[in-house]
Amino acid sequence: MRLMGLDYGSKTVGVALSDPLLMTAEPLETIVRKEENHLRRTLARIAEIVREYEVTEIVLGNPLYPSGDESERSAVTRAFKEQVEKRTGLPVAMFDERLTTVEADEALSEMGVKAKDRKKYIDQVAACLILKDYMGSLNGRKGV
Repeated sequence: MRLMGLDYGSKTVGVALSDPLLMTAEPLETIVRKEENHLRRTLARIAEIVREYEVTEIVLGNPLYPSGDESERSAVTRAFKEQVEKRTGLPVAMFDERLTTVEADEALSEMGVKAKDRKKYIDQVAACLILKDYMGSLNGRKGV
């Protein structure tokens, strides 16, 4: 059993994976596309990762407002969720992603990654944070 975390953006999708025992989550990669609506290669890569790592469930960050209400971006993310489910045949859980990009940027800064280089990693680190929080909620605690 392995979970995949996704941080869906207009031109990138950050990807993270859990270990098979669901104890840890690690950043994997950032899938980049030229235009927001060009998802064929993105969906193909996600399906390839699902097969390669034997993923059993996917967690997708839901971009909520600070109040907890759904944002305009949540509707776009929900449409992406449906496409991922159709392509992979797996359930996709939407999970609160508030502040994960800020946390990811801070973590990369603390690790000494230069600001100009953070863009390469920020989405996959955000996906990792989403996945860790989701795994923590499954275990009745925040974070893993």
